[in-house]
Amino acid sequence: MTDASVVIVTYNGLPWIEQALESVAGAETVVVDNGSTDGTVAFVRERFPEATVLEQENRGLAAGWNAGIAATASRYVLLLNSDAWLDAGALDALVSFADVHPDVAVVGPRLRNPDGTLQRSVRGFPTLWRLATEYLFLRKLAPRSRALNAFYAGGFAHDAERDADFLMGAVWLVRRAAIDEVGPADEEFFLFSEEVDWAYRFRKAGWRSVFFPGVGATHVYGASHKGLLYLELQRGHLRFFAKHRGAKYAERARQLLRAGLLLRGAVYRGERGRVYREAAAWLGSGSVDRLLS
Repeated sequence: MTDASVVIVTYNGLPWIEQALESVAGAETVVVDNGSTDGTVAFVRERFPEATVLEQENRGLAAGWNAGIAATASRYVLLLNSDAWLDAGALDALVSFADVHPDVAVVGPRLRNPDGTLQRSVRGFPTLWRLATEYLFLRKLAPRSRALNAFYAGGFAHDAERDADFLMGAVWLVRRAAIDEVGPADEEFFLFSEEVDWAYRFRKAGWRSVFFPGVGATHVYGASHKGLLYLELQRGHLRFFAKHRGAKYAERARQLLRAGLLLRGAVYRGERGRVYREAAAWLGSGSVDRLLS
């Protein structure tokens, strides 16, 4: 049996949790539930009695990951979103790849949307310039350009193996030895940027994150949070910059993000525009220290 355990963090994980769990049948699996109210826990216990279920208050995704990892002892841990599921044989293939690349901390498969189209999962670490290309619409000018779209790996077709700054955290196979070296996921991140921070720490310690397109998985993008936590996305950006780039850099990021969201709020109408305007107002309500306190 593959020496890998699976950790799935759930928060109102229906209807996708069944496919997620079926895709890793036979592997030790821990489901960490962060206070679901939709019957997820009862469903998992009845339908998948072999899975271990841990219930805890909702302290965020990183805290859920850490609780699940602590309940396992295998050489690898597959962190699988509750709205993602692996292709047949993918877990074994990911472990085999990691086994022959001992300097790899994280390996991720090629992701697709439920309609079969590519879901771009290779990412570049955020910088002020990369935020500007996203929030000020610059990447729209040349979406295949590395200069204007490095955050989304512009120009990369996601059809070849490559090192990445980080991979979108929907499906991560993580080496336990790397976790033991750099420490657990940072629970100060509630949702968004927790995988960015962890990958950044792995990189600083000399480990690699690698995109491996030899196997695939399906991910229902955004289903786990349904777009309701846009402020947490901004908070995650600020926390990452404050932690790794310092207070002055984070302040510049706050100002840039606010300008970008004011622009988006003017361009978009309806609910989407309202979300952007509310986020801009939040970013304008105080310093980074205040917003992160």
